[in-house]
Amino acid sequence: MYRSLLFVPGNQPRMIEKAVGFRPDAFIPDLEDSVADAYKSQARETVRDKMAVLAETGVPVIPRVNARDTGLAEEDLDSVVCPEIRGISIGKVHTADDVVWLSAELSRLEGERGMTVGKLELMLWIESALGIVNCYEICRASERISAIAFGAEDYTHDMAIERLEGDRNVEFARNTMCVAARAAGVLALDTPYFHFRDKDGLVENAQASKYIGFKGKFAIHPAQVDLINRVFSPSEAEIDLAMRVVSAYEDAERQGRGSTSLDGKVIDVPVYKRAVALLASLN
Repeated sequence: MYRSLLFVPGNQPRMIEKAVGFRPDAFIPDLEDSVADAYKSQARETVRDKMAVLAETGVPVIPRVNARDTGLAEEDLDSVVCPEIRGISIGKVHTADDVVWLSAELSRLEGERGMTVGKLELMLWIESALGIVNCYEICRASERISAIAFGAEDYTHDMAIERLEGDRNVEFARNTMCVAARAAGVLALDTPYFHFRDKDGLVENAQASKYIGFKGKFAIHPAQVDLINRVFSPSEAEIDLAMRVVSAYEDAERQGRGSTSLDGKVIDVPVYKRAVALLASLN
């Protein structure tokens, strides 16, 4: 379960050290967009040096490397692939071929470093029109894939459109991603919310993401982690309702009925299954 994933700029050792005081569902030491080109080499060294510090927290560490087409990915992977990481996140995946290439690179490095080949998972950023069009094929390109992530800023840049508040001009891409991820059996993770001091805005934005199928969200500030975790976890009210739905439906089923009602609403098989799944997610 990846509800909250905390970005930490790879060239900022003090920020990495500060991050260990928080408990997101994953740490994402970043070698990509949060690091200027002139500091890429420094970021590789810093992340490599601080990897053990992050891993000692018990929180999965999933470094984000630069996209294949930047020419930087090979050096990034060589720097960060080690037994301490859970997987690799990579920016701007456009085609299934990008995934095949990346998986092969990981297999080579895992073998060279005495790691179990296939151990590292993949978290892929979909950030272009081509990526959206190929989304399902991308999700199916490797058994390593645990999640895909939507990058709204790069996507709107690629589309040559303005990034609007409320996500109304990226709705198609976001929905397409969620459907493709679900069909492929991987998680869909949402783009960061950049107004990091706006707590109410973050909650509203995260809830909207949850309602269309995203299962988690990236954080750009530690203060966002708890709020994101809260949104993407079932509330007490949701748990209580699910328990009542299960009880009401199973009572009806014992009486030979395939549906019933609760609080004036019909409870049928899909509603029952959804409640069962919510309760199962607590285990």
